[in-house]
Amino acid sequence: MIGRRAAGGLVIAFRGDLGAGKTVMAKGVARGLGIEDEVTSPTFTVVSEYEGRLRLHHMDAYRLSGPADFAEIGGEDLLADRGALCLVEWSERIEAALPADAARIELSVLPNGTRRARIEGAALEGLLP
Repeated sequence: MIGRRAAGGLVIAFRGDLGAGKTVMAKGVARGLGIEDEVTSPTFTVVSEYEGRLRLHHMDAYRLSGPADFAEIGGEDLLADRGALCLVEWSERIEAALPADAARIELSVLPNGTRRARIEGAALEGLLP
């Protein structure tokens, strides 16, 4: 639903432990954008880009030491791309580089194995039923 309804310029900051479902959620957003390429975790490449209804900049900050590393790879320019949707996994590592209006999705795995998503941000909340 997010991929089908999102406007360009939306930044979604994902948070959650390893295995919480950040990349799985990114795959769903990509599918909603009409992206047919295989979407994989950009842990080693840091940034993957895809073309669909909007460009998708899929970023993973896990290997970055902070906002300065992010700026060095041109991350701030990607976040400012008004024709794209930006997804940032491990966003807490570059919190200071994120725009003030970035939406946030915090994923967690509960003791019984189910997953919970906490969504925050007016731009994202307006897309959901």
